Parts: sequence; C-alpha cells; structure tokens
Amino acid sequence: MEQRTLGRTGLKVSLLTFGCGAVGGLMTKGDPEDQLRAVRSALDIGITFFDTAPLYGNGASETNLGRILKELKPEIVLGTKVRIAPEQKDDIEGAVMASIDRSLERLQRDHVDLLQLHNPITAAGAGWDITPEDVLEKVAPAFERVRRAGKARFFGITAFGDTPLLQRVVDSQTFDSAQIIYNLLNPSAGGAVPADYPGQDYEGLLTRATAAGMGTIVVRVLAGGALSGEETRHPLGMPVVEPIGSGKDYASDVRRARAFAPLLDKADSQDLVEMAIRYVAGHPDVSTLQVGIATVEQFKGAAAAVNKGALPPVALSEVTGIQSGFAGS
Repeated sequence: MEQRTLGRTGLKVSLLTFGCGAVGGLMTKGDPEDQLRAVRSALDIGITFFDTAPLYGNGASETNLGRILKELKPEIVLGTKVRIAPEQKDDIEGAVMASIDRSLERLQRDHVDLLQLHNPITAAGAGWDITPEDVLEKVAPAFERVRRAGKARFFGITAFGDTPLLQRVVDSQTFDSAQIIYNLLNPSAGGAVPADYPGQDYEGLLTRATAAGMGTIVVRVLAGGALSGEETRHPLGMPVVEPIGSGKDYASDVRRARAFAPLLDKADSQDLVEMAIRYVAGHPDVSTLQVGIATVEQFKGAAAAVNKGALPPVALSEVTGIQSGFAGS
C-alpha cells in the first residue's frame, strides 16, 4: 500500500484509511471477531492510518477499535474527533478537554496522533454548526492545550460548511489537516465545475488545503454508498444516508452514479465502487482517502482498488464529460 505524507505533520499514512464510521457500520455494529479480522487484514495490507470519532455509534467505534489495538499493539497513526454540542459553546475549551479524555479512555491510549473538529463551519453557527471565529479563537487554543497536555500531536478540521468560511480557516494555516468531500459526483474540491453544477461548489478546496500545507483526508469517496449504483444498503450500515455536498437526496445521487457504468471497460474497473475509489486515489493532492465498510471483504476490495492505481487517461476524459452533463440537473 502506497504511503503518503499527511501535509506539514510529516506523518506517513497509507493512501487508504481504515475508516471506523457508522455509514458502513462494521466498527460500530459488527461482530467483534469480524472487527478484529478486518483490522488484522488492514495491517497485513499495509494500512497505517485509522480514523474514528465519538459520534460513531455513540462511542462504540472508539471502544471497539481500542479493544483491538490493545490486543494487536500495531504501530499506526490514529485520529479521532471532537464535536462541540450547542450547549457547550460557552465553554469550548472545557468541552474539548472532556471529549479527548473520554476518547482516550475508550481507545485505551494516552494520546492520539490527530484530533479533528467534527462540526460544520457556517456563518450562523446555529445548532451543531460553529462559526469560523469560534474555530480560530476558541477551538484552536483549546486544541493547543490538548497538545501541551500530550494528548494529541496534530489537529484538523472536517471541512463541511460554507465554502468561503472553509477557505478562511484553511488559509489561516492554523490546522494541520482537513477532511474534504471529493468524489465522482462532486469533483469541485479538486477542480472547476460549471456554475449550475448540482451540489456544493467547494472551489478547489482540496488543492487549496494542500497549498496551505495541510494533509488532506478525502471522505464521502462513495457519496455515502450512492456510488455503488445501488439503493439497497447493508444491514450494518446506516439505513438512511443524507447527501453531503452532492445531490438533493440519496436516490438522486444513485441515479447520477449509474451514468458512469458505461465507462467501466475503459476505466478497467470491475464495478462502480472500484472506479470511484481509483478516481479519488489518482488525484495528486489526496493524502489519504476513506470509505465506509460493512465487511472485511468490502475493505479488501477498496484496498485492491487503491493498489490498482489511477484511472486510465482515456476514462478520465470521458468522466469529465459525464460530470459536465450533470450541470443544470
């Protein structure tokens, strides 16, 4: 498995992350033996970056991963997150410190390599959203306290929210990494799209983050599963997945995903999932990418797709044409 550098952190991470989220569900609701088998397989493949969060399964993901890491004791890069609740905004530092302490207890570790803010960044900052002012003036100092306490080495954001405000936080060079949405359905974080393109225009955020020295962790690679081209979901996965940055609903994303099926031969891909993963893996500004997994076999398939390399140029050219055809839809 190819190893890339996670921006200014200097950390070497596998191009494929072992994502422990709830969209796929393996690490939140899976059988413990399957979870152990999946992590062992990932380590054998050369996976060195594991990503989790308190939000995933209300702590179950961290607990399950912590149990396995304690047993296997691998040398890995580990990331988790903190999500500021609406009622915690008057004491963000206290919320951050309490969250990392609970995470470390569940993970059975004394520190993580990467701590990421898990709130969308918006102008209003209502509900679970947070303003860029609070991110830069309150969250960043709280994260620095975490660093001084030896509980995390580096810090990042999940780059969800208003594009101009995400750009502002990225350009501040305050954080070391960003989780960024980039996929076949919404390629705007990696390049220009038409003005009437469906979904949020991230205006080259992937490239912008790289220029700012940040590591880039691409998420929603499969658009929550829509890029499988199937609406049916695995029993372990989230039964309903709302689009982030793409179509108006999951069914719309699935319909657009099927438009890429005629390219499978030119893309030298056995299915849409492989094609979608290779599309993201081929972008030079991607440090690492993650997909939701429900089974060991799904993860092995994702790793095989990454190892196969970027899509052929002839296929990429036609991908761009299909994407342009989504404009106005």
